[in-house]
Amino acid sequence: MSAQPRFGVVVVGDEVLSGRRQDRHVPAVIERLNPRGLRLNWARMVGDDMDLLVRSLRQAREEADAVFCFGGIGATPDDLTREAAARAFERPLTRHAGAEALIVKQFGDDALPHRVLMADLPEGAGLIPNAYNNVPGFSVEGLHFMPGFPRMAHAMLDWVLATHYPLIGDADYLERAIWVFDASENQLLDSMRDFTARYPELKLFSLPVLPSAEHPRRRIELGLKGSQAQVEQAMGELVERVQALGFAWSEGT
Repeated sequence: MSAQPRFGVVVVGDEVLSGRRQDRHVPAVIERLNPRGLRLNWARMVGDDMDLLVRSLRQAREEADAVFCFGGIGATPDDLTREAAARAFERPLTRHAGAEALIVKQFGDDALPHRVLMADLPEGAGLIPNAYNNVPGFSVEGLHFMPGFPRMAHAMLDWVLATHYPLIGDADYLERAIWVFDASENQLLDSMRDFTARYPELKLFSLPVLPSAEHPRRRIELGLKGSQAQVEQAMGELVERVQALGFAWSEGT
């Protein structure tokens, strides 16, 4: 794994894209990575389309060190993720004895003939325990597949992070921001470009916020993220620049 690991999320299901369900997985991953000083690099939502899902999983494998995939691992006709993963990694879809045993133990005679299909996984897949109902998720080549139900999936996500990535973190990472009042991004653009050139290792972000009843003044959240020492130094200079331009500011949250 690279020194700066890349993390991705794939959320699978037409119900998310149609608006019948709201995604809760991306916020859950961010909530778990941020305290470690880690960042989610990208997230994608993919409908129940086999060809698109296969291409998305292949691309995900190339673009991240770890990918958390949610949804589509059940046994209904619209659950395509298990077969898509097998195709993406060019592995046969085979009955996993360990997964089968867990499903049969949980459901007894009701495991057959349908529930046991959830034990058909890409050959060589590792299992992700599911404390909610014992139907496991699975991992293949840095991609970790979990169900779409947040109540199940997020406990499984915690297990994946604790088991596969216990020591990965970036204690030196820092993100700081200030609020700049009554300014437009256009008025700050030259300063932003200057800081991007002066500190190429840092990431600068600018997030305008429209006035509201609670915050009637126009404001911009302007900040930097990267190594702690550089962020601290650059933020001092950024504050001086904002003051020199005549804009009021306050510490961000």
